[in-house]
Amino acid sequence: MAPYLLFLGLLLQLQGAPAFRAPAPSARRTARQCSTTTVHAAEKADAWAGGANVAPATICEVENVPLLDPIPEGYKRLFMVRHGEVINPGGDRPVYYGAMDVPLSPLGELEAIEAAAYLSNFHLQHVASSPLSRAKFGARQVLARQSLTDGGEGSGDSNDVMVLEGFRELDRGAWCGLTKDEIGAGNLAKFDACDESVTPGDGGESYPTLKSRVLQARDELLERTAVGRASAIVSHLQVTRAMLSEALGMDTTEMAGLSIATASITCVDYCTETGREVVRYQSFKPECGLEESKDGAN
Repeated sequence: MAPYLLFLGLLLQLQGAPAFRAPAPSARRTARQCSTTTVHAAEKADAWAGGANVAPATICEVENVPLLDPIPEGYKRLFMVRHGEVINPGGDRPVYYGAMDVPLSPLGELEAIEAAAYLSNFHLQHVASSPLSRAKFGARQVLARQSLTDGGEGSGDSNDVMVLEGFRELDRGAWCGLTKDEIGAGNLAKFDACDESVTPGDGGESYPTLKSRVLQARDELLERTAVGRASAIVSHLQVTRAMLSEALGMDTTEMAGLSIATASITCVDYCTETGREVVRYQSFKPECGLEESKDGAN
């Protein structure tokens, strides 16, 4: 343990305060990863009120980083990463783009690199991605920072990004290229409530349709992930919402209320015997002094 942590622990004990809990080796951060912030989902969505499927990670008192316990016996772990900030195709007139293959902004690339740096603290068996370039960039960053020497022969670790079509972002169909005002607040509210009558044409998808294919892709990744191991998914806002809402036991009509920041990480454990899903943390975003991302219509 670093000398300043020993000193801090001793000082707290002398003052009668609880001793500082140092980060476990698997969760320590390097100097280039800087300090971080996190927001518990309990502060973000009423759906957390019940807490049935929530077992939040301890937060490091000094760096404010989630300190994850080892994967429980009989469980598998998934880290769900949203891509970084994109260049909105509408420019100064932000429009919905959904499954369009829009590029990351320079800031979005830096955000993705920071998320990958955080995940370098964990030995991942697989790194999966949406087929869209903004997600594949982040997935390549994650994979590049995984230590290939930790796996060894027979470990089952992937040396390539696993691209799964099911993790593609929600297709906005005829709404692509339109602003919120042009679509209309009423139509958007009905869409969020899963009113199929307002599902946009030209291949547009509803939330139930999206969730069905996302969970199928998630199950494929879980099947390839060994018990006691962790894998990561780099995808999108609506894809992450689909998986997180399922883990929280939320109805699909409520998932639009889940806050998922750009390049943030959500962690869920899955029990192989009971099917139980345990949310460890939601939308944790490593912060290293980057400017705030623009996250409007998507």
